[in-house]
Amino acid sequence: MSPPDDIHSSSPQSFLVTGGAGFIGSHLVERLISEGHRVTVIDDCSTGTFENLCSLQHNDRLTSHSCKVSECRELEDIVQRADFIFHLAAAVGVELVVNSPIRTIQTNLRETEVLLQAASHHGTPVLIASTSEVYGKSLKPVFVETDDLLIGPPTFSRWSYACSKLMDEFLAMSFFKERALPIIIARLFNTVGPKQTGRYGMVLPRFIEAAKRDEPLRVYGDGNQSRCFSYVKDTVHALLRLASCQRARGEVFNVGSTNEIQISELARVVIEVLGSKSQIQMVPYAEAYSPGFEDMHRRKPSVEKLFDFTGFRPSTPLRDIIQQAAD
Repeated sequence: MSPPDDIHSSSPQSFLVTGGAGFIGSHLVERLISEGHRVTVIDDCSTGTFENLCSLQHNDRLTSHSCKVSECRELEDIVQRADFIFHLAAAVGVELVVNSPIRTIQTNLRETEVLLQAASHHGTPVLIASTSEVYGKSLKPVFVETDDLLIGPPTFSRWSYACSKLMDEFLAMSFFKERALPIIIARLFNTVGPKQTGRYGMVLPRFIEAAKRDEPLRVYGDGNQSRCFSYVKDTVHALLRLASCQRARGEVFNVGSTNEIQISELARVVIEVLGSKSQIQMVPYAEAYSPGFEDMHRRKPSVEKLFDFTGFRPSTPLRDIIQQAAD
């Protein structure tokens, strides 16, 4: 295996980060700025906020556009000047997906199509942030990038997000094959940390907010469903490693932790770490979302391909992540 390019030794570059005012995007922008790069952010703040970038508000290496990618009049110029694009703009969160499926599909498909078209005009490399949701209802204990994907029926809006992000992947790979556009696809598994909000159903910030107020931690379903939680700074580091790896272009990668925990146990650990007086409250899916809601029982990635290409594995312990997010 050839070593990945050193992301710390490169000369200053220009980056476009769509969704850069969001949870993961803002951490990525901060990291890029701290390394001396110039960054342009496009974000309509439908789920993010430019308050996430308040520490950079006077930094002359950051330029921000508060609009959709598809409505940015300067998009062609921005893309032409960029050395690399991180496309993180997307509808996020289970509650948003269930309650606003039209918005979910239109946001994920339209914005990606417009961005890829612009990038293809100038040959600007793009990393597409996809999601573990594309694995759908698969019962495999560990997900590998080459697995077949099993999406639920269109009668359940729950699967609209997975389907739209999967179409993003197909579209990106089509631009790679047909127009030789340098593309990398990163399937992000549960990413958590500071600045994440529970407003759209994200489980860990919901638990932390409740525990800090000594309120019940609402666990949906039977609580036996399991997830692997990756620290946002680990995820950002993985994305930067992939961006600097020439071999990664035209490839799909899982990005996430491999430390699995059941949601009921996660609630218990949050209470313990924060010294909370909260109790755990079990809530049926039908009450939390809607009748017929389907969830993935397990969501554990193989990250061997990520390690093979970049030499990196996310590794921050869950208790440390909880404390950082709570602080």
